[in-house]
Amino acid sequence: MNLLPKSHKEFSEKDYWNKFFKKRGNKAFEWYGEYLELCAQLHKYIKQKDSILVTGCGNSSLSADMYDVGYTNITNIDVSEVVIKQMTSVNSHRVDMKFIYMDALNMNFENDSFSVVLDKGTLDALMPDDSEETNKSIDKYFSEIKRVLKLGGRYLCVTLLQSHILNKLLTFCDKSWMFRIVRCHEAEEKNAENGDGTTMPVFMVVATKFKEMPKMILEVCMVGDKMLRLDSTEQVRECVKSVQDTAFVTNGLARTSLDGDGEVSLDLMLPGDDSPRYTLYVVDQKKSQAVNKYAVFIVPQGRESEWLFGTPVGRRQLQDSAKFGRLVVAVLRRGHRFESLEAVKEELTHSAKMLIPYGFTGQIPFLSLGSDVGRRVKVHEGSSKLSGDFVVEDVDVEGTTYRRLVFLDNQFLVQSEAKLKEVKRKNKTKLVVDFGHISQYHTFMCVGAQLALRQGGGGRRIAVLGLGGGSLCMFLVKCFQGLKVTAVDIDPAMLEVAKNYYELQLDEHLEVQIKDGLDFLKDEADNKLQYSAVMFDMDNKDRSLGLSCPPPQFLEADVMAHVHSILTDDGHFILNLVCRDTDLRASIVTTLKQHFKHLVSVQLFEEVNEIIFATNNDQIYTNELLEEAAKGLNATARQVNLVKVKCVDLKDFLSSVNVLS
Repeated sequence: MNLLPKSHKEFSEKDYWNKFFKKRGNKAFEWYGEYLELCAQLHKYIKQKDSILVTGCGNSSLSADMYDVGYTNITNIDVSEVVIKQMTSVNSHRVDMKFIYMDALNMNFENDSFSVVLDKGTLDALMPDDSEETNKSIDKYFSEIKRVLKLGGRYLCVTLLQSHILNKLLTFCDKSWMFRIVRCHEAEEKNAENGDGTTMPVFMVVATKFKEMPKMILEVCMVGDKMLRLDSTEQVRECVKSVQDTAFVTNGLARTSLDGDGEVSLDLMLPGDDSPRYTLYVVDQKKSQAVNKYAVFIVPQGRESEWLFGTPVGRRQLQDSAKFGRLVVAVLRRGHRFESLEAVKEELTHSAKMLIPYGFTGQIPFLSLGSDVGRRVKVHEGSSKLSGDFVVEDVDVEGTTYRRLVFLDNQFLVQSEAKLKEVKRKNKTKLVVDFGHISQYHTFMCVGAQLALRQGGGGRRIAVLGLGGGSLCMFLVKCFQGLKVTAVDIDPAMLEVAKNYYELQLDEHLEVQIKDGLDFLKDEADNKLQYSAVMFDMDNKDRSLGLSCPPPQFLEADVMAHVHSILTDDGHFILNLVCRDTDLRASIVTTLKQHFKHLVSVQLFEEVNEIIFATNNDQIYTNELLEEAAKGLNATARQVNLVKVKCVDLKDFLSSVNVLS
């Protein structure tokens, strides 16, 4: 038998409730949790000696449970005669508790009669909509509550806080009230376990009646016990809506799986913080492929930018290999302190429960790469007019320390990375930059440099557009003796970062021009200067495009013409391309083919970067030629003691080659 109302409007109608309770009989109906789930909050705000009025008591056992633990001064009222008779009979042995048939909109109690007015779902039932008629009724209800409450008394309202109800409460509670909202997590979890009732967030509003104050006091507690003081009613609305929106998503995820390769991400923040503490990625797979139902994978600090954790495809592969039907990948965000892996697990437990798929029972498995949360130390933070806020930080990955430059508008992308190594100087150990370590895609670019320099022409000159931390430039000048590198960057802040934190050394082998790269290419072409190689290693600040590197204007036909003109006859254009738009990538390749006879692409599966070599040399790109260049680079780097064995993995490199023309 369906006992829920056919429409929201019926919630406020007396006849509906009489019929409801006749059908329901003496079985209690708990809309928003029972005493056990609410007692933690009730005991905070109600003293045993308080005189308590329960409005719209229904046939809830809440009053009886409170009575049995010592709250004996309780008066219950309800608009349903049926339920009042039922409850009077059921509670006949609780001699001091009263059940009175009375309309909460028109009570006959004296002024200042009660210390507490307790409302569990009554306001929600009385206010199914925001119509003029409903508002008039609620005005009467609130007026009566204010009248019967003593000064210093509290109105406790257990509610779902739909927007129109929250707005009404905030209008009612003027400067003569202290207004507090507390989230009732236990009630939500109980409802979810039962599989009936609502699984939306349950709140307790605590409105304390005072004399008029200079300013309305507003507080919320949405997680743990930390109370957050807010400055405006708008902030209250935003806080509640954020919780409700998250619950909407998590409730949906509890009942269904994500289609295809989709994933959902959620940011978790501590009360009062502006920046997320965690980001959770929820990934599902087909049940037939899953061995286990559910787990949470905690990514240690410093590992979040790796392909496996930092890209949707990588997270999908992580889930496939672990064979979990649902995997939540938890990323620890920068700017926060994390004590231990166990502390992180404890913090994430509640959110992990919210994301449990339907049918999962038992302990939630927490997985990670080791026994700690990693280390991330901020070395420097700054801001640039061109790049925005950025940070230089040291992170530990598998026992090695790396220094990374990250632009905060794209926090999961490492702009520059240098490996740090220990050296002894004057009997003291010091961390210095290891110039022999460069990122994998930079090693691929350097294979192109080896191709360009093996001819010995062009005065051994290379132009690098995009400085970053300068790791690529320093590797080039350290590896290739007699080489002259001209680095170009539009952002002067990057030069200071490279010098101060990445040990960039400016001398006759390396110069940096602070200049727009487009102007640089045009000026060099006008001056008829020649380079053995031109490298593009620039990021695109416009995140709306499917192109992360380089900026699109650097791939236009006139710019490619300038690149072509400043290259020697044997010169090579080396492009770091990050493009997720397949159509756009195809058009870029078409433009390159219009200016260069031969093109080859090198891209590892686990890298977002694709390195393209382009040349007008008569010698076409072949696997043999590229293998020779890779071996030559490794030999050269060993000879000058930059690396002990190799800087580029020959097998990985050759398996990633794709000749385009």
